[in-house]
Amino acid sequence: MQHQLIDTPDFGMLQVTFDQAGEVIVAESGAMVAMDTGIDMKTSMRGGLLAAAKRKLLGGESLFQNTFTAGGPGQRLYLAPAPEGDLRAMNLQAGQSFFLQSGAYVAHVGDQLNLDTKFGGLKGFFGGAGFFMLKVTGPGTVYYCAYGALHEIDCPPEGYTVDNDHLVGFTEGLQFNVRKFGGFRGLFFSGEGLVCDFSGQGKIYLQTRNAGALAAFLHPFRPVKAKS
Repeated sequence: MQHQLIDTPDFGMLQVTFDQAGEVIVAESGAMVAMDTGIDMKTSMRGGLLAAAKRKLLGGESLFQNTFTAGGPGQRLYLAPAPEGDLRAMNLQAGQSFFLQSGAYVAHVGDQLNLDTKFGGLKGFFGGAGFFMLKVTGPGTVYYCAYGALHEIDCPPEGYTVDNDHLVGFTEGLQFNVRKFGGFRGLFFSGEGLVCDFSGQGKIYLQTRNAGALAAFLHPFRPVKAKS
């Protein structure tokens, strides 16, 4: 199959064009935008009930996933993530892993690609970055998204610090530690909360916006009913 990432980086969408009947792509529940009528879609708990429940409860992903199978060559499928922003593809070799924050996974291609969860640390849970992260292991291709634009960083030798709410994912070879930003006072008054300190060799993927900051910005503008 062929894929094209369109309308990026603002409103990313994945266009898949199948080369032959029987080709398959698996997507997060609710990601389908449009498709040719000859494409077959089946909904299931990938990996069984226990594996699906683990991804849902610990990794923040949907309990169900949709499997799209081509009925013939030339058929097209369009997928899009929930948040507005960028969309990327990561090609993983056999045994190679990529770590994603909750909600960043969109779809994948490859029968041998494995989705699992990785413990992110207790502090990461309270920071809103997720108690667990999604661990994607190849071979295969995974499609992932960001709220806003995606920014890629090579971790420098001295390390790198990232706000938890702006972290999308990172490659293997990196170690991290979650801590309060600026001590106790910074945790509550700096507006940053918790941050992730990375070390090692690898790439870090950031999103330029975060939903929590948007919600806080909009909160004062909510209509409030006067008490009678």
